[in-house]
Amino acid sequence: MNDEHNDFTNHNTSIYKHLLVWVSLLVFTSITVTVAGLNLGSYALIIAVTIAIIKSSLVLNIFMHIKYEDLIFKIFLTIGGFTIAVIFLLTSFDYLYR
Repeated sequence: MNDEHNDFTNHNTSIYKHLLVWVSLLVFTSITVTVAGLNLGSYALIIAVTIAIIKSSLVLNIFMHIKYEDLIFKIFLTIGGFTIAVIFLLTSFDYLYR
């Protein structure tokens, strides 16, 4: 079975790149824990969500190899992310105006 999609020779990532991403994920996790302990008011949520977006993009692009996928897969992933963002936005408006 010779499938071009399963050919991993196009995007070999080194162990050093994986270690660098892993260490950066640990650093961002410790920053998130530190921010949660500080009294930053409404900025704490914005910082935590920003760090979560950075961490999820690292995991998606490096560990899940999304940046090497076809364009149609990236489009469907973007549509799914946009749908979740709209659902969160609508839910937050419901929560704010109770």
